[in-house]
This record gives sequence, C-alpha cells and structure tokens, in this order.
Amino acid sequence: MKLLFALLISTAWTFTGAQYYYQGLMDYLENRLLAIEDRMQLWHEQSHRYHTEMKDFKKLTAEAMDGLKNHHSMLFKDLEGAAARVDRVEQEMDYVETQMSPRACTNRADKVVEQDAWELEESRGEEEEEEEWEELQSRVSDCVEIISGIRSVKIMKRVGSPKGMWTRDPRSSKVYIFNGTSGNTIYQFKSLLDFSRSLGVTGSRSIRLPSEWSGPGSAVYNGYLYYIKQEAEADMQVVKYDLLSGSVTETAMFPVEGRATVYNLNPETVADLAADDGGLWLLYAPSDSEPTISLAKMDAATLDIEQIWDTRCPRENAEAAFVVCGTVYVVYNTRLASRSRVQCVFDVNDMVLSEEAPLIYFPRRYGAHASLKYNPEEKQLYGWDDGYQIIYRLTMKRKLLA
Repeated sequence: MKLLFALLISTAWTFTGAQYYYQGLMDYLENRLLAIEDRMQLWHEQSHRYHTEMKDFKKLTAEAMDGLKNHHSMLFKDLEGAAARVDRVEQEMDYVETQMSPRACTNRADKVVEQDAWELEESRGEEEEEEEWEELQSRVSDCVEIISGIRSVKIMKRVGSPKGMWTRDPRSSKVYIFNGTSGNTIYQFKSLLDFSRSLGVTGSRSIRLPSEWSGPGSAVYNGYLYYIKQEAEADMQVVKYDLLSGSVTETAMFPVEGRATVYNLNPETVADLAADDGGLWLLYAPSDSEPTISLAKMDAATLDIEQIWDTRCPRENAEAAFVVCGTVYVVYNTRLASRSRVQCVFDVNDMVLSEEAPLIYFPRRYGAHASLKYNPEEKQLYGWDDGYQIIYRLTMKRKLLA
C-alpha cells in the first residue's frame, strides 16, 4: 500500500515537471514567433520605403532625361543654325571673290595666270572672245605642265543627287549641270555667279537632249557637248551635240565587252570623256576582265580615234580621273569613302617621271568624287562630291623632261 502511494506521488511529480517543461517551451516558441513577426514588419516597412524611394528616383531620372533631350534638341538647333551661318559666310566670301577682276595676261606666250571660274566676265565681245580662244589654242603645242598640288578648295553649293557631274566650257563662262547618273536633260547657267546665287537649278536653261546620257562622264568643249550613250550591252556610243544649234553633229561607236565600266568604285561611269589643252580624250575599259584603264585620243571634230594607250593604272579602287597636258591622273579611294588621292599618273609623251609625280591627296570633304572635270583655261577641277559642287585650284610646274 505504501509502495503504491509512493508510485502515485512520483508520477504526479513527473507530470508536474513535464508540464512546466512544455510550458517553458511554448513560451520560448511564442517569443521567437513574436520576434519573427517584428522583423517581418520591419522588413515590410523598409521594403515599402525602398519602393517609394525607387519610384521617386525613377521620376527624377525621367525628368532629367527629358531635360537632357530638350537640351540636346536645343543644341542640335544651335548647330544647325551655326552650319547655316557658316554656309552663308562661305557664300558671301565667294560672292566677294566674284567681284574681283581677273588679272590680265601680260604675254600671249606665257601660261594663263590663275583665273578663277567666278572671275570670268559674263559677257564678252566677239573680238575679245576670239582672241582668248586663240590664246588657248596657242598653248596646246607647248603644254609642258604637271600638277604639283592642290592650292585651295571652294565649295559652291549642293544640288541634286549624290552622284552627278558639273563643268564649264573653257571657251565661255557657261556652267553645265548633269544631275544623277543618267538622263536626257542638262542644266545650263550663264555663269558661275548665277549658279552660286540660284536655288537648286532654278534660273537655269534646261536643255533636252535627243537621247539619254549614261554616267557622269560627259565633257563640254569648244561649244559642243560630248556624252556617252549606251543602249545595247556590247555597244558604247559617243555623241557630239552642238549646244548652239541643238542638234547632233557626229556619233561614234566603240565595241566594249559586256557592261565594262572604267572606274571600279563608280560603276555608273561607263566611260569618261575629258578635255584638256590638247583636245578630247576618252578613258574606258575594253572589257570587264581588263585590270587597267585605257586612254584614247579623239579628234574633237570627227570623233575619230587618233591613238590608244594602256595607262597601266588599275581600275580597282579607282573613283575618277582627269587629263592635264596629255597626262592622266587617276584618283583612288576605298569602299568606305575616305580621302581621295592621285595614286597613278600616265603621260602619253613619256615626259613625266614616276618620281616627278607626287602623291596628291584631296582635302577630306563629304564622301567620294563621282566625277572630276579639268578646265584648262582656269587650271581648276570641277568635282561632284556627294551632291556638293566643289572647285579645286591647282598649282602647276613644268615637266622635268620638257
């Protein structure tokens, strides 16, 4: 009996101890849960604050970006205004230069002094014009000059397409615009001054030709327009057009294989006609497989071929060429247009040594030349660069072997 009573007391104490143990455990767990809830509440408050701050920062960033966009727009407008003012200043400078009278030649046997295109008078008497033409003809026989460099550049304006051609007849002050790489219409201005003052081609005389010219390789010489007409794949035709009477006076056919073009970087130039002190020249490629440029001397009156040369100047990477005193200057560039440079020179009279011809770089402008036309009266090049009409003044020296 006593043993049973002791067992009951022991069991009671055991249950009482367990109760206290579990109660302490429950209190501990409850305190931990409360602490977790407090931390979760703190995290929630911090997350809300961070979210609010992020929204405010995003709003400030958007406002700052809008401000930057407005500043960029204002800066862009200012730059456009500055560019327009610079163009205006250049035009005014060109206009001032047009008012300067040309220097007269003191000796008919001397070379023409550096006469700019914009310095020629718009109207001349018949006797004066005939006298100047005779002077030009007298220089043909003793033309012994080679280009030594580019003295200065004049950017006249921007007209029309990225590719095209413009030139001036050495015998007159008229300027001719060939917009694009083909067409049956050209634009004639009375003078370079009229061209510089005009808006686009307004104020010009439109000349509609009887057939389309192909490529920016035409030439104006002695009152006639010479242009390339190509219709059939194996035929290339040179057309001589009288600008005064408005009629075709001569044509000549040249067999070429396929669609051979003379300049690799300007495939629109089927062939290139050039005029210099010695007359009319034709730069072409006999076939597409021919790696070099061929040169033909033409009779300006009959279009007969007088002689043909292989210039040994590669067509690869060539963009344009011109002829000065019977010397061909081939201009090269890269696929991604950079600075144009004269990298190959060929003289038909073998009077130019390779070391005599310097590597001439054109001033970096807009892109690449679609055409370069030499005017022997002014000793200047008329270039078409990405739609801009540019004049390059040349410096000359005598050929070493002359």
